[in-house]
Amino acid sequence: MKVLVAGGAGYIGSVTTEMLCDEGHDVVVFDNLERGYRPAVDPRAKFIQGDLRYKEDIKSALLAERPDAVIHFAAYIEVGESMVTPMPFYENNVSGSLNLMNAMVESGCKKLIFSSTCATYGTPERIPMDESLPQKPESVYGDSKLLCEHMFQWAQDIHGIECVFLRYFNACGATEKYGEAHNPESHLIPLVLQVAQGKREKIFMFGEDYETRDGTCVRDYIHIKDLAQAHILALKPGISGPFNLGNGDGYTVKEVIEVCREVTGHPIPAEVQPRRAGDCTALVADATKARTVLGWDPQHADLKEIVQSAWDWHQSHPNGYE
Repeated sequence: MKVLVAGGAGYIGSVTTEMLCDEGHDVVVFDNLERGYRPAVDPRAKFIQGDLRYKEDIKSALLAERPDAVIHFAAYIEVGESMVTPMPFYENNVSGSLNLMNAMVESGCKKLIFSSTCATYGTPERIPMDESLPQKPESVYGDSKLLCEHMFQWAQDIHGIECVFLRYFNACGATEKYGEAHNPESHLIPLVLQVAQGKREKIFMFGEDYETRDGTCVRDYIHIKDLAQAHILALKPGISGPFNLGNGDGYTVKEVIEVCREVTGHPIPAEVQPRRAGDCTALVADATKARTVLGWDPQHADLKEIVQSAWDWHQSHPNGYE
């Protein structure tokens, strides 16, 4: 297939592009490089620099390339930032997605794989979390993604564009070539590894009085390669609707730090801070639907393997893509 990857210079987009190329697809990456990196784009893919906020950029790209499908990663993702400066999240995530869908309608592209999030659920009513849970986002970021889901669902109903919503849990890990390089970084595993790299003195744990096995929050960590594979499987015709993506096994913050200590051989000092507003006690996926409908079978669920892949990449890319 010919696939346009919007946001393909970012973390998940770079690995998905790599794996699409590995499987012989014709890939076009569309990215404004605001938060992505040109070296993160697989050289086998065609690169177009453009911004979804400018409707002519994406319209001209789709009309010129005529892809069979679009995989849409282009979004602001930081929850905390969204609660301080909300309007850019609606402009970038929602308006950008509107421009993308208009361009897809005009160009005749009939398949969209959308990078959504478990943040659309808010605090879950039960664990593990399946797709039947009510969506009650508790952040601007989560709300922006849910608005996009609603918009894309109407596009499917009215224009016949197959839309898949992949609701991620915690993406992590790396391939040999591409890894996680957010600036600033806010995700746990790379932050912990920055201590081992000497880039920060210690890691902060926000609260240790949660009702979990060691008092720290539980999260579901999914290797970036398994995550990318789900996008490729979702390209199959006849697939649409929401899918939760996670391993179904939750790890506490303390457990993640301990595995990072084991992998790096560094003591990684940790300090407890007060709880952060909005942090849920546990977020763990029920990915039965993805396994059944997509045929998705995660191959890299072991936390030590995930951390080792991330550490190897950070060792070979000590300054990320800079």
